[in-house]
Formats: sequence, C-alpha cells, structure tokens
Amino acid sequence: AQIRTEDASFVEQVRALAAKYSVEHELLDQGLAELAEVIEEASRRAPGKVLADLSIARGLDYYTGTVYETVLVGHESLGSICSGGRYESLASNGKKTYPGVGLSIGVTRVVARILSQGFAQASRKVPSAVFVALTNDEGWSAANDVADALRARGIACEVSANAAKFGKQIKYAEKRGIPFVWFISSDESGAPVHEVKDIRSGEQVAADPASWMPPAEDLHVQIVRAEGL
Repeated sequence: AQIRTEDASFVEQVRALAAKYSVEHELLDQGLAELAEVIEEASRRAPGKVLADLSIARGLDYYTGTVYETVLVGHESLGSICSGGRYESLASNGKKTYPGVGLSIGVTRVVARILSQGFAQASRKVPSAVFVALTNDEGWSAANDVADALRARGIACEVSANAAKFGKQIKYAEKRGIPFVWFISSDESGAPVHEVKDIRSGEQVAADPASWMPPAEDLHVQIVRAEGL
C-alpha cells in the first residue's frame, strides 16, 4: 500500500513483494500488466501529473480493472474530486456484455472550496431575484399571486413575512442581496397597481407580473471571480 511511482517501476516492486511472501496469481499478473500500460500511456500524455498509487481502493466491488482518483494540487486535504474506474461488464443487451470506463466529479466539493477560500464569490446570498413586499396583512394573497406568476416564468422570488414599513422590507431585501422589490397598491377604482424597484439604482417602474423580466445577469445567482485575483 506504500508503493507509489510516476512510471511503471511499481511492477518490479510488487513482484519483489509477492516473491517475498510466495504469492503467485494470474490475476495479479494481469492487473500489473494493465496498470503498467495505463501509467505508461498516461505519463506520456500528461508528464508529471499521473501517479501509480497502490494504496487506492475504491469502495465498490463492480470495478474489474484500473481505478483512479484525482486531487487538486495544493488542496489535497479535499480528498478525491474525480474518481472512477473500468467495468468489464458495464452494459448488456441480453446476449453480449460491453465494457466501459466511468467517473464522477465532486462538483459540490470543488465549488465549496472555491467559495470558502475566496477564489470566487456569489453575486448574491439567495436565489431570489425579487422580494414581494406587503402593503398590509390583507395583501398576502395578492402578493403570493404575484410570486406564483413570477415563479411560473422562472423568476425566483420570496414574499415578505409581514407588512412592516416599506423601508424595513427594502432593507431586508438589500441585506439578502435581492436586487428587486415588488410593490402592490390600488388605484382609485380599486384595480391593482404593480411596481418594481431596483434597490441598487433606486429606479422604480410600473410592471406586469405576467411579462416583466429582470436583466439576464440578475435572473440567477452568478459565481464571479473574487476581486484582486
């Protein structure tokens, strides 16, 4: 398990160890030959980036060939971020089996490290692009109608939990990084009036919940390069 080499020299080390304990097995010979071929070819194509590490043991018993793990240089404490191996009988049509090579990438693990180390940052803290304000407690149903209309068109939003003063509701949205606040009022005839405010610029315009869209860059949370990098 301590044998690690950047070339096929691991073969002789394993054979010497096997001879010491009088171990002979056809499967051992086959495995050494296959791994040596993989290492030689991979090292030729990516010099200095491939290592034969005999301590690697994947926890799944359906691998039948070489298994591999990938680590980020300088962030080895993360562990493997991309792992997989060869399956001799990955698929079958009922009469014939087919081999394959598979892998999985730990996207969540990588993104978590990127954000925690400050290499990049999210454009806002929450998915919501719109905060629907409440004029009064009786307006809760109408506010949720607006939210439903926006969500149906792929616009993430949330409704205020209570009818606090508008300044307080705007401050809440600002704290969470939500760029737009939606206001619902009524005209003299009692018909609903909808307005949306960009709390960054202060611009407030009339809006229709059935057609209004935020700018593309505000629709979803963006992962952006941290300042100074």
